[in-house]
Amino acid sequence: MKTKLSFAVLVAFLFTACSSTKYYVDMDTGVDFSKFKTYQYYGWAEESNKILNDIDQRRIESAFGEEFDKRGLQYVEENGDLIVTLYIVTEKKTQTTANTTHMGGYGYGGHYGWGPAYGWGPSSSHTTYNEYNYTVGTLIIDVYDAKDKKLIWESIAQGTVDEKTKGREERINKIVANMMKDYPVPPPAE
Repeated sequence: MKTKLSFAVLVAFLFTACSSTKYYVDMDTGVDFSKFKTYQYYGWAEESNKILNDIDQRRIESAFGEEFDKRGLQYVEENGDLIVTLYIVTEKKTQTTANTTHMGGYGYGGHYGWGPAYGWGPSSSHTTYNEYNYTVGTLIIDVYDAKDKKLIWESIAQGTVDEKTKGREERINKIVANMMKDYPVPPPAE
């Protein structure tokens, strides 16, 4: 792995399915992003990388490095035009669902419209509650103008965390690519 990128973003690699992942982007529209040629990495926000193992950290860093490379940005250890920081946040949640079934009851009506016909019977209903525990992961990348020390671009991915390791690298690459999709300098057309 190139040393070009020693940075990452949140739990993106763990998200269940890219289609259920939500993405948010914000930027300073008054900034000319094409003037930036280098970036440096300030690392993970305090304690945010503790939930990642070394393999996943490298996967995320590599995925972002490739995305910045595609946009002509070069990693430098110091004095970069841009400063990149990463955050990872997880939150445990519980969802409760309820299903109610009804049986029996009463009714009325006549036979061919003649005379009353009433019916009574026992009725009952039963409600079943199910709880589903899950973890929501949020991956954030912040990009700062190093000269002005101000935030100029931010991308956030949020989705349900998937603990499975199978296919994780592909999920990471896809999520990072989606996070970088709206970066103001697109990669050259292939």
